[in-house]
Amino acid sequence: MKKYALISVTDKTGIVDLAKGLIQNGFTIISTGGTSRLLREHEVPITDIADFTGFSEILDGRVKTLHPKVHSGILFDRQKHALEAATLKTEPIDLVVVNLYDFAKEAKLKKLGLEEAIEFIDVGGPTMLRGAAKNWQYVLPVIDPLDYADVLNFATTGYFPAEFRKKLARKVFATTSQYDAMIAHYFLASEPGGQLPVSLTLSSPLRYGENPKQKAALYKTSWAHQDGFCEIEILQGKELSYNNYLDLDAAVGLIREFADEMALTIVKHNNPCGTAINSPGDTLVDVYRKALSGDPRSAFGGIVATNTEISEDVASEMSSLFLECIIAPSYSEDAKRIFSQKKNLRLISAPWLKTKPEPELTLKSIRGAVLVQDQDVVSEVTWLIPTIEKPTSEQTRDLKFAWKVSAHVKSNAIVFAKNGVTLTVGAGQMSRIDSATFAAEKALAEDKPLRGSVMASDAFFPFRDTVDLAAKFGISAIIQPGGSMRDQESIDACNETKIAMAFTGERHFKH
Repeated sequence: MKKYALISVTDKTGIVDLAKGLIQNGFTIISTGGTSRLLREHEVPITDIADFTGFSEILDGRVKTLHPKVHSGILFDRQKHALEAATLKTEPIDLVVVNLYDFAKEAKLKKLGLEEAIEFIDVGGPTMLRGAAKNWQYVLPVIDPLDYADVLNFATTGYFPAEFRKKLARKVFATTSQYDAMIAHYFLASEPGGQLPVSLTLSSPLRYGENPKQKAALYKTSWAHQDGFCEIEILQGKELSYNNYLDLDAAVGLIREFADEMALTIVKHNNPCGTAINSPGDTLVDVYRKALSGDPRSAFGGIVATNTEISEDVASEMSSLFLECIIAPSYSEDAKRIFSQKKNLRLISAPWLKTKPEPELTLKSIRGAVLVQDQDVVSEVTWLIPTIEKPTSEQTRDLKFAWKVSAHVKSNAIVFAKNGVTLTVGAGQMSRIDSATFAAEKALAEDKPLRGSVMASDAFFPFRDTVDLAAKFGISAIIQPGGSMRDQESIDACNETKIAMAFTGERHFKH
């Protein structure tokens, strides 16, 4: 009997070589649409799906492969259904090579309305793949171009091992479930209060988790945009660890708050120890030095993220400090040459760092469950200024800067800043006054005056004590959400000490 391989792919990577290799190993190729045209252009002999089924595609191509001859060829059990298949003259399809319409690229990124988006929902592809994966003992389901080389290697032997078949079947079900969840999320995106569909696909195993004894892996979410950590390029260095990814995510989340400014942050243990934006005339070297000045001791072994290309002079400056990772939109060739001398430094390119991100769902695991929520977004809200003193234009710029930084600091979060630079940060204390005290005393110990700087708090002040501390250190303006039963006490404290204060009406807890 003929050995049939059905090939119908959106991602044409490597498909011509795969088809030629399968023919050399005795397969007859069945193909459809754009795939069949491409194969013919490369002089690959194929049987068109319509010739195989005797049925032309209909409904603007919505129905091409949904035919009993195709699905009986994929699904029949070669032992249990052998007699029935012979009676039906079913020809076995032994290999199904299909990848799906790129719904994320076509519908999500182009932000199509639902009526347009549905045309990019693949029906026939998932149906064939799921059938092949269900019947993996007899049919090889191939969804990933990265598996083509192994497919050809086994094809030359005439035998596809059971473990290889199962591995590809698992990949099919993981991918199609993610695909369906992505589409479900698209449908539900405009429905407040609807369920949040969650699906994950394994991207890569990691060396270990937070500690060497823990297993870990990187999974891609069903709603991922084209600006996530599965779409970065690691230019040099060791594999990224679990902790690297956590710190990179913290750094990237903060740096993308400043899409319209040159910005750089240094993150350690998920908290920014130094962040800066440019003043007029600043280069990235200047911004890096300012960010480093925020906490040079904690920056040792940290993660650097910037939204600006790293050039030779910046690379030279950074090379004097031990860093775990650097992530930037791009690097000059001279910068790459300089960094190449630090073999263990992980150098990461992410062009999407220049842009403001699309909000995504966020996940946090708890024992036996996963919490899912909308992403916290620092919105451009109109502030209420309840104090007699009003912030100056310079203070307003610093308040905006410090407010954005505070949203990316572990709660309770206090940030002191001046001239677009973090002076000191208080993170993760059990009370707000403790965070403020820690940050202020750290600045004092480092001989770093806070007079004239601004203070940001990610949540309201339950008491006036934090304002009193700010006054003690000469803070000129404060930004906080407001909403406490004792807001008036904080307002009075500001008025007594001539501090301007802004209420945003939004808190930014980060647990």
